[in-house]
Amino acid sequence: MPGQIVGMDAEVPAGTVVVVIDVIRAFTTAAVAFERGVPGIACVPSAEAGRALRRRHPSRLLGGENGGLTPADFDFGNSPFEMSVAEVGGRELIQSTSNGTRGLVRYPAPAALLAASARNAGSTARWITKHHPATPCTLVCTGLTEEDRACAEHLRALLDGSAPRPADLVAGIMAGAAEHARSAAGLPAAERVDLSRDLPFCCDVDRSGFAMVGDIRPDHVALTMVRS
Repeated sequence: MPGQIVGMDAEVPAGTVVVVIDVIRAFTTAAVAFERGVPGIACVPSAEAGRALRRRHPSRLLGGENGGLTPADFDFGNSPFEMSVAEVGGRELIQSTSNGTRGLVRYPAPAALLAASARNAGSTARWITKHHPATPCTLVCTGLTEEDRACAEHLRALLDGSAPRPADLVAGIMAGAAEHARSAAGLPAAERVDLSRDLPFCCDVDRSGFAMVGDIRPDHVALTMVRS
């Protein structure tokens, strides 16, 4: 079952277990949202799709980013720190991000579809092992930086029955954060994303005791929290 690791543009065969990974920051933020009491998350491919869904469901909160920054009409950004102190009040969340949620909606016919970050890697592996022990698995890195690859390697090792070191995963996340900082160094200050308050959440390996399982809908993927 240990799966292949691919980028978001790769062709993924139908009927496989697909795990979409975004450590900094979409699926870390999603995990924190579930921890805070959000009962479900509708993941959409774009900010406009998020706005359209909220027009149909005005009671839902809208969170995420466009180009790393929070759109003015969103309730929250793509920040696990911000979500950790948010007043969500048990409301459903719509999430739109440039990589994570956009990647999640790309796979129309998986055997199972999951969202993962370091925060729930162990729970994700346990869910797959329990429900799809013999099904091929594809681990999709939505970003081109080190943190998603490190998480995918960690998850693949868990699925293989190994015991990877959380410290190695944290080192990969920090290396990815450094890549983000270097790529943003030439941007105007207003366009740079400050990750300093988010990184402790991104590096908190296996804090979340649940998998995030996706149900494919016509215009979004509905994520639910499943204890494992």
